[in-house]
Amino acid sequence: MTRLSRVGVGATVVFVGLSAYAASVGAWKLLGITWVAFAAMALAAPLGVRHHDEGANALVWGYGLASGAMVTSAAVFLVPQAMGHHPQYGGFGIAAGLLIGFASHTIGHRLAHMDLPVDRTVAELAAHAFSAGLIIGIVYGNMPDLGPTLGLAIVSHKGPAGYAAARRLASKGRAVSALLLPAAALGIAAILASVVVLPESAPFRGLVFGFAAGVFLHVAMDFLPRCEIGSEIHDHLAVDGDAHAILDRLRLHAVASTLLGGVVVFVAWLFVA
Repeated sequence: MTRLSRVGVGATVVFVGLSAYAASVGAWKLLGITWVAFAAMALAAPLGVRHHDEGANALVWGYGLASGAMVTSAAVFLVPQAMGHHPQYGGFGIAAGLLIGFASHTIGHRLAHMDLPVDRTVAELAAHAFSAGLIIGIVYGNMPDLGPTLGLAIVSHKGPAGYAAARRLASKGRAVSALLLPAAALGIAAILASVVVLPESAPFRGLVFGFAAGVFLHVAMDFLPRCEIGSEIHDHLAVDGDAHAILDRLRLHAVASTLLGGVVVFVAWLFVA
């Protein structure tokens, strides 16, 4: 588990090189968000290895805080932008983002049946991170006045995602350093996409920003901690006893954590405003 993944190291080198370019053009806001995302996943991975045989309470709180923050941020910062450009096309964009996000997530499970050079979990996380990075790069590349709150809330799920993925890799005896690939993929895609300039057409921009909102809402809903039999939370239970009773207790933690994630974004918005 301590061996280095060449793919992960290579992706990190590419990310560092692109970061130098972003710094040269003054894209400090985007640079900060992408490095926070990288650090969140990279630093959470060792914790996942260390606690891979412990309970699911930390995972519930990590997922809950992240999903609550993401839902709130997408609703507050992206949905109004989409509607401001064009209400109807913005609405269509939100619907498209939600539906395509669901479709890509569902079809992505086919990766489990493919012979890939990296672990299936790492491949799924990398594909998700790259697509999220494309959207973040386009949004921040075309909205220079947008504050960092949205981006930081959107990438907040990188920590719990890295923690959970590291636990799975550690339990299989796989190289956890492979998570450097999805950790760097978001930044690579975001910096590359930030150079794309959208047309001034209001319907087109409404569609694009609506699509971004829809995708992030889908991701946020997908990260909601589901405390059900057969769920990821259930798979991480390491306490003997009645699983139903334990999951019932964790449901309360799930509700509290998602609400707290939304409140944190609200307080941050008040402070910035």
